[in-house]
Amino acid sequence: MILPPSILCMLGGGQLGRFFVSAAHESGYAVWVLDPDAESPAGRIADRHLCAAYDDADALGDIAAHCAAATTEFENVPAATLACLAERMPVHPSARAVAICQDRIAEKSFLRDNGFPHGDFAIIHTEADIQTADARLFPGILKAARLGYDGKGQTVVESREAALAVFRAGEPFVLEQRLALDAEISVVLARDETGGMRAFPVAENRHRRGILDVSIVPARIAPPFADEAQEIAGRIAARLDYVGVLAVEFFVSQGRILVNEMAPRPHNSGHYTLDACLASQYEQQVRALCGLPLAEPGMHSSSVMVNLLGDLWFRDGVASASEPDWARLHAVPGLKLHLYGKRAARPGRKMGHFTVVGDRLDTVLETALKARRDIGIRDD
Repeated sequence: MILPPSILCMLGGGQLGRFFVSAAHESGYAVWVLDPDAESPAGRIADRHLCAAYDDADALGDIAAHCAAATTEFENVPAATLACLAERMPVHPSARAVAICQDRIAEKSFLRDNGFPHGDFAIIHTEADIQTADARLFPGILKAARLGYDGKGQTVVESREAALAVFRAGEPFVLEQRLALDAEISVVLARDETGGMRAFPVAENRHRRGILDVSIVPARIAPPFADEAQEIAGRIAARLDYVGVLAVEFFVSQGRILVNEMAPRPHNSGHYTLDACLASQYEQQVRALCGLPLAEPGMHSSSVMVNLLGDLWFRDGVASASEPDWARLHAVPGLKLHLYGKRAARPGRKMGHFTVVGDRLDTVLETALKARRDIGIRDD
């Protein structure tokens, strides 16, 4: 066990890292953050912010000399950095797990090779791979193998010709069949070094322009689907020998549960755990990293989470001189507002979220969607 007041290291300084820093502080730990952004939200509240590249040798040496353990808040930290630190200290999740999750080709191959349910796909390295791809993959979605999230690096292609038109030589892609979706759901779980696991309730997710917009918990799906999703997520974590918090996103399509992708970290769709559960996903991340017993993740309230993007700071494409009218949200009973402390807003950037909690899911959803409209989020 790693106990307070030990120093923990967070690789990545975004909002997920910021929530980790807060959870670690509440449990008595100090936290160093490594992030190249001088204005990173997590770095601003950390005990020390190392403003350096993720592969900076001096920064990594400093971390190894002073920190008791390290974790990450996003999957694009180089796996080589995790492997380097793991030679001198506990690092969770492992470099292997992160390497699989940060590359769509490795991720899809992992799912296929281990028998997890997934949609049809093809690996695309050349134009010839598109020419020979199964016709059933069209219409499909062409996704860049790396650095793709929140809809980035993804293009809907109606035909083989359309795929050829957007293909860029030298950049690997995955071509996925576009599915008819009944729902999109996600499972966030924590797994410790002994293999013990705790899963949070399944979230039902709605996206807008490729970015998560609303999460509804508990998901309004048949209980067998929820049970199957949690069971599959647990098997994935076990197969990865995963330690930490893992999110698995699923499609529900024509009566089937299919794995979409994995995130080796806390997840946007798990923000609701801050306000609706006995322990948050960030507390679980601290506990798993430090070898503490995992907390019971029971849910005490129904919840709906709404993302607040930088678009709210713009009017007709022009940046506004004023903040959104947060008083509208603070006036809503059962609503919890979380702003991430980011200095600059831009369209599509996650600036905060709010969660409405209560006893009845239908009432909570109605309240959350009204608050979403009142603060100025459009459905276009």
